[in-house]
Amino acid sequence: MTWTANPMNTSLKWLVLAVGIGIAGCGTSGNESPDQPPSKVVEKEDSSYILIADAQEIMPDWSKDNVVVYHILGDPDNLHPTNGNSGIRTFVQDFTERYLLASDPKHLTLRPDLAAAMPEISADELLYSYTLREGVTFDDGTPLTADDVIFSLKASKCPLVHNPSAKPYVENLKTIEKDPSDPLKFTMVMKKKYVQNMAFLTDFCIVEEHYFDPNHVLRNYSFEQMDDPGFKADDQADLVAWANEYNDPKYGNDPKYLKGRLGLYELESWDMGQSLTLVRKPNHWTQHLANPTVYDVAYPEKIILRINRDANAQLLDFKSQVLDGSGMLSANTLMTLEKDPNFVRNYNSRYTDTYNYCFVALNMRPDGVHRQKLLTDKRVRRAVALLTPTDDILQLIALGKSKRVSGPVVPIHSECNKNLKPLPHDVAEAKRLLDEAGWVDTDNDNIRDKVIDGRKVQFVADLHFMTTQVEWKDMATMIQQGLYEAGLKVNLVALNVNTLYERAEDHDFDMMLAAWSGSAAPIDYKQTWHTASWGNNGSNYTGFGTPESDALVDSIRYIINDSIRIPLAKQLQEIIYDEQPYVFLYASTRRNVIHKRFGNACMYFEKPGISLNALKLLTANGGMALRSATVE
Repeated sequence: MTWTANPMNTSLKWLVLAVGIGIAGCGTSGNESPDQPPSKVVEKEDSSYILIADAQEIMPDWSKDNVVVYHILGDPDNLHPTNGNSGIRTFVQDFTERYLLASDPKHLTLRPDLAAAMPEISADELLYSYTLREGVTFDDGTPLTADDVIFSLKASKCPLVHNPSAKPYVENLKTIEKDPSDPLKFTMVMKKKYVQNMAFLTDFCIVEEHYFDPNHVLRNYSFEQMDDPGFKADDQADLVAWANEYNDPKYGNDPKYLKGRLGLYELESWDMGQSLTLVRKPNHWTQHLANPTVYDVAYPEKIILRINRDANAQLLDFKSQVLDGSGMLSANTLMTLEKDPNFVRNYNSRYTDTYNYCFVALNMRPDGVHRQKLLTDKRVRRAVALLTPTDDILQLIALGKSKRVSGPVVPIHSECNKNLKPLPHDVAEAKRLLDEAGWVDTDNDNIRDKVIDGRKVQFVADLHFMTTQVEWKDMATMIQQGLYEAGLKVNLVALNVNTLYERAEDHDFDMMLAAWSGSAAPIDYKQTWHTASWGNNGSNYTGFGTPESDALVDSIRYIINDSIRIPLAKQLQEIIYDEQPYVFLYASTRRNVIHKRFGNACMYFEKPGISLNALKLLTANGGMALRSATVE
């Protein structure tokens, strides 16, 4: 069976919590900024990107350093090969890791990365045969083989490895069979037909077995054992010892141990809360390619990811040309900059649609001890949604450029159930629902209360939000004020990104304001909407789900035919809409800024937004003396 590129049969990255608030919302695709030079806007059936024309004049005050200084809003949770779940982590790993298959953000499909070509697929669509690219080596000179692929995926499957958010995506992999005659060939055996039987590989980087498992411990255990509920991994002394070492945080945050990776860049330094510096690897295997693609070039010598959460400081950094780019500015900050003629002289800026959305998660299954049973009744959750001033948030914070969402799929996605209408701001109906649910103000202190398990409980909820941007606090404050109109008290709790994740995974929250980063791909809803992802401390933070909804999620995963799968996906969205585990706010845009001293700038609607590795420092003669990449 020959593989053909179909953008609707691919996946890019699993859902990750976004650090940037995406405050601009969904404006017109490729909306050009005022006074900017024309750019080539590509929006075809299989393409969605903006190619920016190179500057025709090099200004004398532009830096000549071949270093990209890019603005981000916070630290990654870590850079471990498997154990992490933040959007910043995914962004950084696009430069430090390589994958068997990867996303093609220009055409919204898959492309071979470490694979020499797309796989040969059996007629029953359960066997996927791959051949690795020749000449790929790790930094110590060890060649990449099928053993490294097997190790990387087996590590992700291992029940002792701390990656609960990723495990649903690898569970359909039954085993991997090596070709005994060729170390570059292997076949993946899948359990069932699955909408992401190839696309899941874009989520799992391939790392060096010799570095992470020098004693070959995982070779003693099969994929089938990892899947067996009866397998007692905790009783296997060698496996426990290996997992304890592998899970060590040093493999995610200490540059000395961030080895055994295949990416173009490596982490040189990490100053927590300040910056991460990535340096181009010397003698990287891609440097020997005759016709490198844009994914195989590393034009900048360094990529410095500078953390800056303060809007005023961001304005100063761009006005003084300290920063070369960003995809994480608020709409207000970028619109302010675009009024400055010097900014327009020095930078290209555009707005591009994304598949991300903002939400307020509501804890449906608190333990009643550490967290009170405030939101267990869907009438109360609906009341919270009716009290949330979403339209005011869009006008006052998103400056009218956002589009509301009514469920967990953004409007530009083919699976979006557009029959679900945004809820109005309706204080009277919210009060009626709260009265009906038994939440009333019995002691006239303007806070509703209710007797739960024999004890009077006031409705006092913590709302967790990130400290990465002031707009998170502004939104949280508006939500706090909206809920108080009906006698619901909300305490604002600002948390750093890592703590926010940890609290959510431990179900230690009442309400959480955050954002998911998605993709154009067919959606596997298990990560966020299956009860298994609540029980294993995965990304179903709210506790949403019933046996019926779980069965629907499972069915959607294994149906390939869009005409059958998409109606089921829309049915699931109706259930989510009715149960109100989230207050769905809005879909976001990416605010792209790149200094004009760099050419070859392409802004994608899909992640990663821009390929920093492909930016070319412009010189007076029209460009650096660097080999050109093959643009596909």
